[in-house]
Amino acid sequence: MYRRVLTMQDISCVGQCSTTVALPILSACGLEACILPTALLSTHTGGFGKPAVVHFDGALTDIWHHWQENGITFDAILVGYLGSLEAVKAAGEIIDRLLAPGGVAIVDPAMADNGKLYSGFDEEYARSIGALAERADVILPNVTEAAILSGLPYQEKIDINYVNHLLDGLHHPCAVLTGVDFAEGSIGVVLREGTVQQEYRHKRIGKGCHGTGDIFAAVFTGALMQGKNRLDAAKIAADFTCRCIENTVNAPAHWYGVKFEPLLPELMEMLGQ
Repeated sequence: MYRRVLTMQDISCVGQCSTTVALPILSACGLEACILPTALLSTHTGGFGKPAVVHFDGALTDIWHHWQENGITFDAILVGYLGSLEAVKAAGEIIDRLLAPGGVAIVDPAMADNGKLYSGFDEEYARSIGALAERADVILPNVTEAAILSGLPYQEKIDINYVNHLLDGLHHPCAVLTGVDFAEGSIGVVLREGTVQQEYRHKRIGKGCHGTGDIFAAVFTGALMQGKNRLDAAKIAADFTCRCIENTVNAPAHWYGVKFEPLLPELMEMLGQ
């Protein structure tokens, strides 16, 4: 079945993240990829200095109203970095009104990492993301975001007890916890779906890279829309993200993102296309 997916997040013109990652990945997954940019940034915010930014807050409602007037709905809605309270509100309305029957809402609560909120975000923004996450069928928080959403203190040392406390605190029917450091040299994801909890580990490759969370979220969504179950979708997303890091780790001039584009044929093979 040919499916239509909306991804709602910013466009960073340079830097290989957010929409510029999600759009080609969702397309490679054989999906009709639609976008709703929340803002336009000259670059992402991780190392280029202060970017030029244009916010689209004032247009978001008009856009989704126009879709609603034309009977446009989406089989999946992937929400990433939003950046403003107005965009968070619009995302919730779109999930409520434009998700097709049987569709899946996936929220990556992209607001924090390494123990703290991203620059420009505050507790009010975090609370609004928490309310949005309650509307989602699946959430994809990293450890920092899970700590914020669950109201627990962040800790660098991660063990299974801490992971369980985070997932308990989220009170969500399906959460995929990403970036879990199980042991030295090992990293992975933990999926809790209802009362069932499963994990998938893989080796750690170099240091973290910009945009890897966006790659994971897009691949997870694409795999899910191709009929994979949630654990298999998470495994494919983790494996492809690792391949992208491997393809970039020895290219120091490419510090600002990951070279995922040459590997899209591999992703299609992973999905059995």
